[in-house]
Amino acid sequence: MRLELIPVILGVLIVLVAAGIIYDAAFPESIRPFRERRRRQRAERDTVGQWFVGLGIACLGVSMIGNEVWRWTTIVVMVGVALVIVGAVMNRAYLREVLTFRGAARRGSSDESMPEPPHLKLRIR
Repeated sequence: MRLELIPVILGVLIVLVAAGIIYDAAFPESIRPFRERRRRQRAERDTVGQWFVGLGIACLGVSMIGNEVWRWTTIVVMVGVALVIVGAVMNRAYLREVLTFRGAARRGSSDESMPEPPHLKLRIR
């Protein structure tokens, strides 16, 4: 195998990942096979933002396939990075929840506050 084929193979894998992201964005929520098992409400995904991320990743994969011989590589990379950034900004609430949520999940809506525990007077003998 020639060394020049490694970026092409990686580019094809990246385009396949992008196709999976785009398929997930296009797949309707109503026919998903699972039910919600989390205790707290999930942040909503923006499907248009997910499309932008998928298209941006596809552009980056195509630029790897094109190598340095393709004359549009620089433009495709800039467009791909811009699409990924715009898609990430559109999905910032979802990404924030996925990346930073570490607390215990609570049942009920976010409007309900947890009742305060009764103040117990502790006696130390």
